[in-house]
Amino acid sequence: MPSKRPLQVADRIKELIANTLELRVKDPRLGFITITDVRVTGDLQQASIFYTVLGDNAARESTAAALNSAKGMLRSEVGRSLGLRVTPSLEFFLDGMAESASAMNDLIEQMHKADAEVAKLRAGAKPVSEDPYKKHDPR
Repeated sequence: MPSKRPLQVADRIKELIANTLELRVKDPRLGFITITDVRVTGDLQQASIFYTVLGDNAARESTAAALNSAKGMLRSEVGRSLGLRVTPSLEFFLDGMAESASAMNDLIEQMHKADAEVAKLRAGAKPVSEDPYKKHDPR
């Protein structure tokens, strides 16, 4: 059974990074960012931080650059606050969940349109015979 410690550290890092980005990072390139998830390796050496950015591709790129330049300050804040023997290295990843959810919503909408079309066709349909399952008794 995996240890709870990495999960606890990941939750704490998520909270620390979000607060630090909001209160201390003043980079104008930083867009409207949400930290969606943090995953820490079992040995607490590396932290993968997933985020989303509201806006277009340019906003995503500028936010990635801002996060990369603030990585050292964020890591030292995490190390100071957590008091671990070794501060985990931080790596930021753009979370593709929003795009996946949008694509899924589009597919569901297409499915509903197809269902409505089938229902329209079914409404005007007539059976081939009175009862297609009726067996004719040859006696």
